Amino acid sequence: MLFKLPLLTCAFALPSLVAAHGFVRSVTINGKAYQGNVPNAFAKASGIRQINDVGPVKGAGNIAINCGQNAVIATQSLSANPGDKIEFDWAGGDGSNWPHNTGPMLTYMASCGSVSCDKFNAINAKWFKIQQVGRKTDGSGQWAQQDLMNGAKAVVNLPSNLAPGNYLIRHEIIALHLATSFGGAEFYPSCAQLKVGGSGSGSPNANELVSLPGAYSDNDPGIFDMDTFNPSAKYTFPGPPIASFVTSGADKASFNVVAPGAAPASDSGAVAPAPVGSQAGDEEPCDDMDEETRPVDAAHPTRRSRIMRDLEVEIAQ
Repeated sequence: MLFKLPLLTCAFALPSLVAAHGFVRSVTINGKAYQGNVPNAFAKASGIRQINDVGPVKGAGNIAINCGQNAVIATQSLSANPGDKIEFDWAGGDGSNWPHNTGPMLTYMASCGSVSCDKFNAINAKWFKIQQVGRKTDGSGQWAQQDLMNGAKAVVNLPSNLAPGNYLIRHEIIALHLATSFGGAEFYPSCAQLKVGGSGSGSPNANELVSLPGAYSDNDPGIFDMDTFNPSAKYTFPGPPIASFVTSGADKASFNVVAPGAAPASDSGAVAPAPVGSQAGDEEPCDDMDEETRPVDAAHPTRRSRIMRDLEVEIAQ
């Protein structure tokens, strides 16, 4: 009977392993939803860059911090216009609600230049920030990320004067539940490809552009944060300030939008499929599972669990 214990332990651990991390399931632009691909599944045409691992990016210098774990260039570009509302539907690895509630959310954009973004390598991107949200301003001390755990979508408005062109838009969650220890922060970036129309002229200044990796350090106060669980502590966002052309005029009001019906969050930070490959602070996947039930594994990129296949079918419907 004792030889069955590891397998039994894995059976109980699997649901938490699967749900522990997540990915962007879809992006909605002015009410029109565009589906992404389940990580490590067979890819269909999409404007969202597919990752192969629902686990976090660990380390501010990790190359995957630009668009996610082994992100693949998408085949489509999604049409948008200045001022459009964009919603990011973050899901847990098993299709449930986003599993974390501690830490900020940040949104960046990068021009793909004269080529469409389906021909652009994100490692060459020069990013500018258009939004950042920290704790709510309702006195609860909660992070705005809590709304995602409650089932809401993260929302950002494109700058109303954004110049037309081809852009990557990068939404990022930084989960800080382990960030009181050095190297504990978990980065979850996701990139979608846009083709922006209109006749705007807004663009960032050269000193507002950053590279990822490069913009963050593991020592940054917003990444290694001993005050993560102090609701009255002022939070210092990592990376550059929001681009000046975004912070002028009507765009200033768009920072606080997090999710429909949710309490606004502060841009100042005032007033919380299975993971693949073990990383610091993560649970180890069990070796006693058979191929049918094992979580997706970085060493076996074509292996998908039954749960992930079911989720893929659900998204396709």
